[in-house]
Parts: sequence; C-alpha cells; structure tokens
Amino acid sequence: MATRRPRTRETTAVLDHLRRIVRTLRESSRATEARLGVTGAQLFVIRALVGPEPSSLNEVAARTHTHQSTVSVVVKRLAARGLVRRATAAGDARRAQLTLTPRGRAVLARAPLAAQDRLIAGLEALSPADRTRLAATLGRLVAAMGLAAAAPAMFFENER
Repeated sequence: MATRRPRTRETTAVLDHLRRIVRTLRESSRATEARLGVTGAQLFVIRALVGPEPSSLNEVAARTHTHQSTVSVVVKRLAARGLVRRATAAGDARRAQLTLTPRGRAVLARAPLAAQDRLIAGLEALSPADRTRLAATLGRLVAAMGLAAAAPAMFFENER
C-alpha cells in the first residue's frame, strides 16, 4: 500500500486551478451541445474554419493547437452532420479542403465563444517565458503520471 504524502498548499492550489479550468471547459461543452447540438470541440473547429478560403486539416490543426489526426476525427463528424464540406483540392488530390456549409455558418451565428478560445487567450496573455515554464512543468507532470504516450484529444469530444 502506498504511503500518503502530506498535502502542500502549492499542490492544493494547482489542483484547484486545474479543477476550475476543467470545470469551465466541461460546462461550456455541455452548454454548447445543449444549445447548438455540437460539442465544444466541434464548435472550436467550426470557429477555426471561418474565412473566405477553404482550409486544410493542417491549417485547422494549427489554428486549434491540436494534432491533425484529432482534428480529422472532429471534421469527419461535422461533415457527416452537414456542417462542414470536405472536398479534394484541385491541385493536390491528397489535400482536403474544408469549408463551412450554410448549416455550419448558422450554428456559428448562434454560438458563444468556446471555452477553448478563452483558454488559448489566457495562455497567450502569459509572457513567453511563463508559457515555456508552464509547458515544461505540465510536460513533467504528464510524464510523472505515465501519460506521455497518451494521444491528446480535444476536450470532452470523446465523452459522447
């Protein structure tokens, strides 16, 4: 049986901060799904597709700070629901071009800001040095938990 370590104020503070972030992301995703019929992750991808030109999966992955394979799964769900149009690029048959359909634009018109957007804005408000330290520290935490090999999915997209 593992021995319990005494709790420190710092550990409690970190856990409380993480709880606030996760709770906000979860509540936002549930509210978005109840109001719009799409998850928070799907709304996040829809918002990343706004623009006059079609986007590639790699461009959407960069805009959402997510791996291309994760974005691909979300886009597939959105396309199946008629919210995103997926077409082959004229000059490169390997490249998919993604655009919002009129139904996708209608969802976006009723949508609040996704919690992921607020999270990214908060992270980008930190200094580059703070972001670097936070990334390194969270990376060590993930490794210490044995989670380094786990694929990072979009928040709560697979809970459905």
